[in-house]
Amino acid sequence: MSSEGDRRLSVSDCDEAQRRESMTTLARKLRLADYFALAFGVMVGTAWLVVMDDILQRGGPLGAILGFTAGALMLLPIGYVYGLLVQAIPDAAGEAAYVARFFPRALSFATGWMVFLSYFLTCPFEALAAGKIAGYLFPSLNRLELYSLGGHPVYLPHILLGLLIIVPLTWVNYRGVQAGARLGKWTTFTFLTLVIVFALAGAQHGSSANFHPLFSHSPLISILLVWQVVPWLLAGFESVGKYAEEASPGFRGHDFSVAILLTIFVGLAFFWVVISAVAYVAPWESLKGNQQFATAVAFERALHAHWIVVLIMASALVALLQAFNANLIASSRLLFAMSRNGLLNPRMSYLHSVNQTPSTALITVGVATSLAMLLGEAGLVPILEVGAVASAIAWMAACASYCCMKPQFRGLAAAIFGLVVTTLMVLVKVVPIVPGHFTRNEWIALAIWAGIGLLIRSPSQEKHFGQKADVAPASPSTGVTKP
Repeated sequence: MSSEGDRRLSVSDCDEAQRRESMTTLARKLRLADYFALAFGVMVGTAWLVVMDDILQRGGPLGAILGFTAGALMLLPIGYVYGLLVQAIPDAAGEAAYVARFFPRALSFATGWMVFLSYFLTCPFEALAAGKIAGYLFPSLNRLELYSLGGHPVYLPHILLGLLIIVPLTWVNYRGVQAGARLGKWTTFTFLTLVIVFALAGAQHGSSANFHPLFSHSPLISILLVWQVVPWLLAGFESVGKYAEEASPGFRGHDFSVAILLTIFVGLAFFWVVISAVAYVAPWESLKGNQQFATAVAFERALHAHWIVVLIMASALVALLQAFNANLIASSRLLFAMSRNGLLNPRMSYLHSVNQTPSTALITVGVATSLAMLLGEAGLVPILEVGAVASAIAWMAACASYCCMKPQFRGLAAAIFGLVVTTLMVLVKVVPIVPGHFTRNEWIALAIWAGIGLLIRSPSQEKHFGQKADVAPASPSTGVTKP
């Protein structure tokens, strides 16, 4: 009786495999430069311009540099683990797929839902930033106030500018991943060039005396306060896994690791340059939190010229486009893959038969971004704080999954180290006695997001892509067991 059942199951598995083969799949178009550009786009948007004064107030110039350096170095073992995981499990669901191999289905969904938050919320944040940047350059746009939330007005021109970004970029990515990747490369390399230009301009008009005092508090506290925000500002390298199914046919597996590590190092170098440049051109203690775009103000005072402000704002606009584009792609792939794997409504797993893009997921993210933009800055900032913790939770989940894959010693050591580091990252945000911990607003935002997840989670229990895997001996190419 059991052999007959096994035979039927085997036939069913073959039918399912054949059905999947005949289905439309994601287009395989991405190369190493595309992976780097998209991951760097997820990592770096306009936050550097908006929060640079806060970073310097947290740590001072040297405290900020050391805080970012410590954070980036601690991310390297996690990046190493991700490189191996993406090779072993090239699934756009990323962490949700990794967790599903060894842990319960509910935990897989919770992980994916938190990761989705960290990508998705960047989209309305950047869309709103477009209005703020344009309004800074052209004050006439700061009119026609629709309403105010938390003391922050929401202007009609800002909303319209946001829509002018959301609609075209959603359409570009609807047309194909190659178009989105091409836009990602253009914006990333243009942005890095502009940063070098304005940093060199500032180097001609500053003083090393402006670096003092080197720390805003005691050295340890200064570094810790900056290190707390590193998961938010250096998150993005792990997004490589969300595009894993779209690698070009000749793409080498170990290049996933190259893209991840390159993103971390370039991201760290970027923040080194910007922190040093801003602190060099003006006394960092003069950068007040009530100044809009304190970075641009500092350069304008140092150079006594307005053109540098236009250059910095142009850099920010390019960064805005690269971040929106990359996070739109990452969040739509994650939504698509979670749906395909039975965690969300199956409609989200629809693929356009010609463009080979997750069109329903892309449109959903675009519409949701338009609605979330209406929350304004006051509504989005607390949720972005939750997004920083979401990144750390994602990395923790990936490291825990990797530990279950019977890796070689080096991989196991990296995963255990990653678990320790990510646990600390979560604790410093949720333990009340630690400076910079969650306030009531952040806890409310987390509860609302969890509630939304419970409402939309797929009730189906039939598709169990999260069954525990029987693993085979370690693969010499990845250092992990094949799931």
